[in-house]
Amino acid sequence: MVMRARLPGTSPVIMATLLAGGLCAPHAWAQSTESLYEPIGHHSGGDVHAVDETPHYIIPDFAPAKPADPNKEQPFFKIRLSLSLIGDWTDFSQDAVNESQIGRQEDEFQVRSARLSLIGSVGGDYRVSYQVSGEYKGFDTNPEQKWKLTDASLTFPLGSRTKMTVGKTKETFSYEMVGDSANLPHSERVLTPFFTSRNFGVRFVQVLGANKAATFSAGAYKDSWDFGSSTDRGWDYSARMTGLIWDRPDHNEFLHVGMAYRHAAADGTIRYSGRAETNVGDVAIDTGKFAAQSSDGFAGEALLNVGPVSFLGEYILNRTNSREFRDPVFHGWYVTGSWILTGETRPYDRNVGYARRVIPKGRWGAPELVARYSEMDLDDNGIEGGRFKKTMLGLNWWATTRWKFGATWGHTWLDRFGERGESDTVLTRIQWIY
Repeated sequence: MVMRARLPGTSPVIMATLLAGGLCAPHAWAQSTESLYEPIGHHSGGDVHAVDETPHYIIPDFAPAKPADPNKEQPFFKIRLSLSLIGDWTDFSQDAVNESQIGRQEDEFQVRSARLSLIGSVGGDYRVSYQVSGEYKGFDTNPEQKWKLTDASLTFPLGSRTKMTVGKTKETFSYEMVGDSANLPHSERVLTPFFTSRNFGVRFVQVLGANKAATFSAGAYKDSWDFGSSTDRGWDYSARMTGLIWDRPDHNEFLHVGMAYRHAAADGTIRYSGRAETNVGDVAIDTGKFAAQSSDGFAGEALLNVGPVSFLGEYILNRTNSREFRDPVFHGWYVTGSWILTGETRPYDRNVGYARRVIPKGRWGAPELVARYSEMDLDDNGIEGGRFKKTMLGLNWWATTRWKFGATWGHTWLDRFGERGESDTVLTRIQWIY
């Protein structure tokens, strides 16, 4: 869900003013620095632990919540609040061909996320976790609903290493999607044509190995079960397997690899579309609806982390089962490089098989240089959805455990309608996660 406000005179200064209200939230609600799921901190041979001490950052902020005392009896009912506020200002520059391909793109301010979550657990020795999240749409022009439900799920432990989640939740496919976007070094996902953000169903997660070096997750989902859904495409299935094939936790060095599969049903037609790593403006590539019976996606992922330097890459091949178009195959991939100049490392969470966001150790926070190259291709067997290549350079400043400021520049080469157009985008971001 996206909230937009087309404000031609808006500036990054106004963005900061709008989001600065987060500092005025009641201190009693201080929570883990992870926005939705597990607590984060430093990488170790076992779990990811919460930060023990927090520096006095130059930007005032709430301290991260301390981990629960395992020797203290938990209340029967636990509840905590999580708030995610992300604002973007995007500037566009296009050549004439690119304008003819996708139209003129206006510089734009966008409330990228305004999400409120209630997270907790209930029970005694056997505890069931719950999560309910909603995103505010009141920034849109005359929205039909001011709130949209993004998550509504219960998680049941099945032994010490297995969990079952029932309800509206994420599917187990694509590194970019299974984690929280606020953790990623790059600002926007690129492989969005090939996955669904949320779906209603049941998901299992199993942690494997004596030192939790691997995970396996799988799920089955049905869109017609969603709240207020008017569609019934059938069943979607997904599975993901990850493992640490090289690991030196004392040096914050590891190599994570993974593979995933997703089968998506279709109601007689299917469509793939996506933007060029920006969440505003019009789609850059789009197949339009075409006859299809289902689709199968295959993904590979790798994350190499050597102290403050990391390289993240992912490739997805998507085969559409379409008799009319002889099963067209589309694909996309990216490689992202990151260097945290002050020496911090992005902590790896063995319970879910991906890395969390940066926790700055010093008073001045942690600056991070980011570079990315990506490609998307939606052309095959008579389907002409277009393809693009994009380079991106950026700087993130993880100012506190909750505040992040970022600026990225990207250049896109778009091949569509028999022509190649070029464009540049500059994205400025302010993020506060509570």
